[in-house]
Amino acid sequence: MYKKLLSRLLQLLSVVVGLVLLVFVLFQALPGPEQILSGQRTDNSTREAIVEELGLDKPIYIQAFGYLNDVSIISIYQNSKSPEGIKGICLNPKSEFNVWFKLPYLRKSFQTQQAVFGILWGAFGGTLVLALAALIVAGIIGIPLGVLSAIKVNSKLDNIIVGFSTLGISIPSFFSAMLFSWIFGFVLHDFTGLSMTGSLYELDSLGENYSLRIDHLILPAVALGIRPVAVFIQLTRNTMVEILNQDYIQLARAKGLNESVVIWRHAFPNALNPIITSIGGWFSSLLAGSFFTEYIFQWKGLGKVTIEALQQSDFPVVMGGVLFTACVFFIIHTITEMMYVWIDPRLRHS
Repeated sequence: MYKKLLSRLLQLLSVVVGLVLLVFVLFQALPGPEQILSGQRTDNSTREAIVEELGLDKPIYIQAFGYLNDVSIISIYQNSKSPEGIKGICLNPKSEFNVWFKLPYLRKSFQTQQAVFGILWGAFGGTLVLALAALIVAGIIGIPLGVLSAIKVNSKLDNIIVGFSTLGISIPSFFSAMLFSWIFGFVLHDFTGLSMTGSLYELDSLGENYSLRIDHLILPAVALGIRPVAVFIQLTRNTMVEILNQDYIQLARAKGLNESVVIWRHAFPNALNPIITSIGGWFSSLLAGSFFTEYIFQWKGLGKVTIEALQQSDFPVVMGGVLFTACVFFIIHTITEMMYVWIDPRLRHS
C-alpha cells in the first residue's frame, strides 16, 4: 500500500511538471499581459517596464523553470531575489543561493497583486459546495431510478428510464447549463423564481452585508448533476439486475419475505460497492469539471475565476487554477483508490 502511495505521488509530480510546461507553451499564443495592463497607452517604455517587472523578457524555458522552482516544495533562490510571498524555512540564509523548504508558491495576480493561492482558496469553497450539491442531486435521483428500472426490467418504464439516462450521459454539462439557465431562469422565471446567474453569497442592495442564497445553487447543481444521474441510473440498474437473479435472493423470496425487504435489505446493500466507487470518481470529476457551468451561471468558484483570468491574460491565476484543480482531482482520486485497497483485502494482497 505504501509503495502504491509513493508511486501515485511520483505520478502527481510528473503531472504537475507536464501541466506547467504545456500551459506555458499554450500561453504564448495569447496576448501579452503587458498589453492589457497598459490599457490604451502605446508608450513603448511603459510596456517594456511592465515586461521586465513581470519577467516576461526572459526566454520561455527560463520562465518555465522559474515557475517550477516556485511551485516546488524545495526551491533555490538568489539571496537578494527571494519572493516576498513564500512561506517556509530557509536552510542556509547566509549563503548567496538560498535553499528553501516551503509551501508551493503560486505567485501574485498580475491584475490585483493578491496572492494567487488566496484567490483560489477563496473560490474553492464555491466549487466544493457546487460539486457536493450536484453529487447529492445525482444520488437522490439516479440511484432510486436505477433500482426502479431493475425491478421493472424490460418493461416500458425500464425503457423510458434507460432512454433518459442515455440522453443525460450524451449531453455536455455546458449545454445543459445553458439550457437550464435559459428555460428555468429566464423563460419560466416568474413561475420558478430562480435567477439565471448568481453565487452562494450575494451583497445586499447597500453593498454592505452578504446574504446566503441557496436558490442560486439549484440550477447549476442540477445542470452539473445530469451526467452523473445518468451514470448512477445505468450502474445501479445493471448491478441490481445481476444481484436480483442470484440464488440467495430467490431463496429470500421463497421464504415469503416482503418484496421491499428483499430489495432494500438483501439486494441493495450488495449493490453499493460499485456505486460508492462511482461516487468517489465522480466527486473528483465534478470538482475539476465544473468550469463552464460556473462561468455560465456566474457562480463564484475555481472555474469562473480561472476563465476570467484567462480572458485578462492573468498568467499566475490561470496557472494556479489549472495546477490547483489538477492536484485536488489527483488527491481525491488517490484517496479513493487507497480506500479501496484498504477495504478490499483482495486488492491489498494483489
